[in-house]
Amino acid sequence: MELSTTAWIVLAAALATYLTRIGGHVVLSRFKRIHPRVQAALDAVPAAVLTTLVAPAAVFSGPAEIATIIVAVVATFYLPAMAVFALGWAAILAFRALIG
Repeated sequence: MELSTTAWIVLAAALATYLTRIGGHVVLSRFKRIHPRVQAALDAVPAAVLTTLVAPAAVFSGPAEIATIIVAVVATFYLPAMAVFALGWAAILAFRALIG
């Protein structure tokens, strides 16, 4: 059985993802304590990744996406992160149905 090009790409991406994750763990496990600046940088990574996903939608999309971003930004001041994700998901579905 021969794998298609797509299957090879998926396998290569999975291997690359695994190696980068385990590599980060191996490097950080060599230190007894992590410097507070390094810890702060690592804590900022999820927000940075989320920003790279949301920013293009805010700039290049329609009014439904912009309204959802506004709702999510306001919700972050009052709700925990998972609730904000759920609210954002519900808001984009509702705004796309209503606004288009």
